[in-house]
Amino acid sequence: MSSPAPDAAGTWPAPGLWRRMACFLYEGVLLFGVVMIAGYLFSSLTQQRHAMFGREGLQAFLFVVLGIYFVWFWSHGGQTVAMKAWHVRLVDRHGAPVTQPRALLRYLLSWLWFAPALATLHFGALKGGAAIASVLLTGVVAYALLALLHPQRQFWHDAVCGTRLIDAPTRPPT
Repeated sequence: MSSPAPDAAGTWPAPGLWRRMACFLYEGVLLFGVVMIAGYLFSSLTQQRHAMFGREGLQAFLFVVLGIYFVWFWSHGGQTVAMKAWHVRLVDRHGAPVTQPRALLRYLLSWLWFAPALATLHFGALKGGAAIASVLLTGVVAYALLALLHPQRQFWHDAVCGTRLIDAPTRPPT
C-alpha cells in the first residue's frame, strides 16, 4: 500500500465527524456477528450452560478477539471492513501504514470511548436498558465531539498514540 497524498496544506484531511460516526455504527453492526461467533466458541469450549456463569471469562475472551480483529485489520491495510465501506483509513502521523504495536496501543486507548459511561453505570448502580443505553450514547457522543477541539479533528486516542483517520478515496488522486 502506498502512502496517501497530503492535501495542499501538507496534511491528510480527516473524514467528517458524521462519516466517522456512521463508520463507527456500521462497525458495531458488523462486529455483532464476530461477537456472536466468538461467544458461541467460548461457550462450546468451556461448556458454559448459563450466561451468568463464566461471564468475566467471556468478557476477557471477547476483549482479546476484538483486539485481534482490530489490530490485524489496522496493521494490514489500515482499514476494517466498515472503514473500507466508508472510505476511511488509519495511518500514523506521517501517513505511513500502522505497525502492530501502534495498532494495539490504539485498540487499548480506543476503549476510552466507553470508559466514562461504563464507570458511571458501575458506580451509579444504574439498571435497566433505557438508563444503560442513554448513558452509553451520551458518553460516546461526548467523546466524539471532543474531536472538534483537536486542530486536525482527530480523536483523542489517535492524538495520543500517533495515528490518524484520513479520507481513503476508492482510487488515488491524480
